[in-house]
Amino acid sequence: MVSPSRWLNAPFDRWNEKMLRDIDTGSLNSRTRDEWVAEQLAKLPRNWRLLDAGAGEQRYRTHCGHLNYVSQDHKAYDGHGDGVGGHVKTWSYGKTDIVCDIAQIPEPDASFDAVLCTEVLEHVPDPAVVLEELARLTRPGGMLILSAPFGSFTHFAPYHFCTGLSRYWYEHHLSKLGFVNIVTVPNGNFFEFLAQEIRRLPQMADEYSEPLVSKGTALASLALLADLSRLSKKDAGSGLYACFGWHVTAEKSR
Repeated sequence: MVSPSRWLNAPFDRWNEKMLRDIDTGSLNSRTRDEWVAEQLAKLPRNWRLLDAGAGEQRYRTHCGHLNYVSQDHKAYDGHGDGVGGHVKTWSYGKTDIVCDIAQIPEPDASFDAVLCTEVLEHVPDPAVVLEELARLTRPGGMLILSAPFGSFTHFAPYHFCTGLSRYWYEHHLSKLGFVNIVTVPNGNFFEFLAQEIRRLPQMADEYSEPLVSKGTALASLALLADLSRLSKKDAGSGLYACFGWHVTAEKSR
């Protein structure tokens, strides 16, 4: 990410960076999701067998000390991909228990008490097929814990296929697959989502056009972030229109 100081000339640098620190609107996507996942994992009974499907760097393993944790991933992403869109150059999988296609996991039916799959479905060619596989692996009475972006821009390419998975997509497919007690919660709201993209403006300008140095653009952006912060605090359901993504839990019918 380009330093926010690039937005303004030197006399304004320190003030501009302080403003961006004081206004956290648009910066809470990952933090909110991490807190939600940790909360869901803490609810699972001790010694349940959990599959972390598409585990990547296994960022939630630390919350699974009370569980029998099993990680799965195809381990094909190298941090650079095809160079298009967003990438994490320091990406490292570490030790993964099952290396395979997420749509064909070599485990028996109903072999897991719970399945966790976060920020993965946008990276598979057919997310409905993957959901069927996760449903197959979940035992009756077991739990699915899911998240994926609602509006997803190109990242980890060429392993980026889908965007716009809505609450209705989850409700439709999970119901067909025999899940009940389906709970869908928006992560963020329209104002937070818009603020997130405004924060990306320096990076996008630097990578795809020319660096932003206009004081007017910076001041206008800061003013808009302040307004979006105020609107977000008074939000009355705009997450149903647009949000960072959806947090979903569902129970496999007994």
